[in-house]
Amino acid sequence: MRVSIEQYLLDKIKADGSIHMTLIDPEKVTVEGARNIAESSKKSGTAAIMIGGSTFISQNHLDEVVKSIKSVVNIPTILFPNNVTGISSHADAIWFMSLLNSVDPYFLIGAQILGAPLVKKYKIEPLSMGYIIVGEGGTAGVVGKALSVPYNKPELAAAHALAGQYLGMHFIYLEGGSGATNPVPPDMIRAVKTLIDVPLIVGGGIRNQEQAKIASAAGADIIVTGNLTESSDASERISQIITSIKDNKV
Repeated sequence: MRVSIEQYLLDKIKADGSIHMTLIDPEKVTVEGARNIAESSKKSGTAAIMIGGSTFISQNHLDEVVKSIKSVVNIPTILFPNNVTGISSHADAIWFMSLLNSVDPYFLIGAQILGAPLVKKYKIEPLSMGYIIVGEGGTAGVVGKALSVPYNKPELAAAHALAGQYLGMHFIYLEGGSGATNPVPPDMIRAVKTLIDVPLIVGGGIRNQEQAKIASAAGADIIVTGNLTESSDASERISQIITSIKDNKV
């Protein structure tokens, strides 16, 4: 029997301490570009490929991107949808998430109600996640109508995260926003990790191995990078990040 994607991630975290995921925004890449990024990231040691962005994308293009990625890598492809239009039947799993600090019920539960039957129909594995916008928040914060948690309020982020866990969510994601000036600070990561028992994902603003190492040491179980995949030395930088975070838990 095939191991579930969730169990695969838990096993990888247990084995490596912290793991890395590569985020590919289908709106920013061609099908060929996505394939090249995925193949390069896999060779560098990334644990999974996340596919999604903060704005809308052609359903057909999304499907072609996912199929292209799966044609060259055998690691999980996990959808990171901004809406029901971010669901593709070709992916292995989906972050089935609620934006916990959104003021719009649509992003708390409305989109999930619309998307759940599709996830069931396509037999995509749902990965329950509490999504929290912090700091600048970027486009995700604007689109999701989130009251972003300031970086100097780590206890507030921790309360959101614990509420997510108590609601039954299996993962918590602290999102600083794509291209954020500064990554999620270690004090906030540490405050959240101290309260929760589920894996903690951290993304937004992480551009180098030192930033990744700090996040990992503070308690991040999964480090997500996206924008650096667009750089000419992306493969080398991802490899350096992965090396820096392995067995780097406090």
